[in-house]
Amino acid sequence: MQHAYLELKLSWELFKKAPETLSEPERGRLGEIAGQQDSIEQRILASAAAANVVVPAATLQNRLAEVRKRYPSEDEFIQEMARIGLDRSELVKSIERDLRVEAVLDKVASAAPPVSAVDAEIYYRLHPEAFDRPEARRLRHILITFNNAQEKTKAAATLEMLRSSLKNAENFSSAALRHSQCPTAMDGGRLGVVKRQQLYVELEPAAFALNEGEISAVLESPIGLHILRCDEILPSGMLAFCEVQEKIIERLSDKRRREAQRDWIKSLGSAKR
Repeated sequence: MQHAYLELKLSWELFKKAPETLSEPERGRLGEIAGQQDSIEQRILASAAAANVVVPAATLQNRLAEVRKRYPSEDEFIQEMARIGLDRSELVKSIERDLRVEAVLDKVASAAPPVSAVDAEIYYRLHPEAFDRPEARRLRHILITFNNAQEKTKAAATLEMLRSSLKNAENFSSAALRHSQCPTAMDGGRLGVVKRQQLYVELEPAAFALNEGEISAVLESPIGLHILRCDEILPSGMLAFCEVQEKIIERLSDKRRREAQRDWIKSLGSAKR
């Protein structure tokens, strides 16, 4: 029964869908991974570290609820459990086993040495490319599409009139709501933070030449005519260590935890031999 539950869990984790919807290659890969995972979990639960590990009832119920939420209705949930051969009591046992494995691995990971600020700064100095902030703009736009030359002329005239009359972000936002034919119109034309190579090539040079608060000339892209507004120029260059220290510590801590778990699992295999 545990193997059936593992396939159910891994199907959602790896493929984001129920096992019965998988293609043949996906099912083959799922079976292979589930078999490997089952073997590893058996060794984990047979270890001394697994002794006296107890799963709180509330944790078990929360995980059961998470599994249930993957299905649109209770009937579909029950049908899926029946299809893979799990009744409720067997499902609860499988989930409890799963949580015990997680608890053991958490215990093992907790023994990993903590990451210090010095460790973080060494990583920061050795990997400068990871902290080089690219040039970026916070942009809005108004888009008007066209199907023929007459519509294009009319769209260009409308945008030209707008760009000469809009004075601030609030005015631009209102105009986007009224005139823009992009879904962003509902959000005041916001494109959000845009980096190089994220816009149409026809728009990028003008977008990255704008000063804060400036509106572009009428521009044409493959989807229509635009005007762009730069709300903010975001600084580029190397991020300061103080800005990224916490994220580096978190990243390195996760890495150490995973390595501690991997090495411990490998030691179980070695001990068995």
